[in-house]
Amino acid sequence: MKALRNLVFGYKKHVLDFKFDAGTSRGILKQKETFYISVCEKSYSDTIGYGEAGPLPKLSLDDFPDFEQRLIQLINQLNEQDLSLEYIALDDFVSLHIPAKYPSIRFAIETALLDLRNGGQRLIFPSSFTAENKAIPINGLIWMGDREFMLEQIDQKLKDGYNCIKMKIGAIDFDQECELLGYIRKKFDSSEVTLRVDANGAFSPDDALEKLNRLASYDLHSIEQPIKQGQIEAMRRLCEITPLPIALDEELIGVDGFEAKRMLLEKINPQFIILKPTLVGGLRSCDDWIALAEKMNIGWWITSALESNIGLNAIAQYTATFDAEMPQGLGTGQLYHNNIDSPLRIVAGTLIYDRKLKWGM
Repeated sequence: MKALRNLVFGYKKHVLDFKFDAGTSRGILKQKETFYISVCEKSYSDTIGYGEAGPLPKLSLDDFPDFEQRLIQLINQLNEQDLSLEYIALDDFVSLHIPAKYPSIRFAIETALLDLRNGGQRLIFPSSFTAENKAIPINGLIWMGDREFMLEQIDQKLKDGYNCIKMKIGAIDFDQECELLGYIRKKFDSSEVTLRVDANGAFSPDDALEKLNRLASYDLHSIEQPIKQGQIEAMRRLCEITPLPIALDEELIGVDGFEAKRMLLEKINPQFIILKPTLVGGLRSCDDWIALAEKMNIGWWITSALESNIGLNAIAQYTATFDAEMPQGLGTGQLYHNNIDSPLRIVAGTLIYDRKLKWGM
């Protein structure tokens, strides 16, 4: 692969409009700002690579009120240096020029450079996913809300053919949330529909085990982040005695460097980890987490973090390189009224790359 010479970076802001009020543990989202980062070679400005930097409000390490100003400053610094890139130096390029406190920008720059290297066609990792419509199994996400709204979503996801459902909990009364899980289990047992729940740290260390015991009665696959991140010893004890497999999610945010990642996994020893490239600093950072997890016999899957189709495309193509059979968290492309047109489509609980469809940028 050829070296990239005299790189020129730019960006464009885009405000994504949700189709509904998206309930999260950090409040209701109606819109989400995201930033498309572009890169080209000075002598070949018609060929452009794109990446997406979209910090999650109140969660991302780089959720700064002046994020756009910081992004402009970083891009100006990159352009002032008249940089070039050898293929083997991509990891060093990102870590050298983009500080770890900007994980979403690391992901965007990394993706844009990979896109540019492959001809600026949004082909980040060409594979059977992009070339042959090979499907990636995904979970159907049930958003937080009142009982009726969540029940409506559950019925729709089951009707749409999902065999893995992920329900966010912690928004309504716990008894009602258990009732909703029971509703699914009355219709489908665990051999027919896999159930995951995501607590987003909603439980306290004092009541977490009691709630896990109740949840385990619904034959769940796993629970994400039952208690808030940063409570390492409490999480370690919980993972040791839990009746239900625990997946670390927010716990991985801000953990930079291979040794820091190793130490965290060794201390907590979870059953699973969940990787969101926007939050953990990009795809190469995910490589480290995956290598460590597999060495320690810890399961993993990959999830998008409310990116538009630009970021989701990169994450999906990266996921496809692992030929993962476990359902992934990549079903967020239909959330927005004004998403970027793309070849990504959801069919019967799977994500496919339909080459008959065109990119909107």
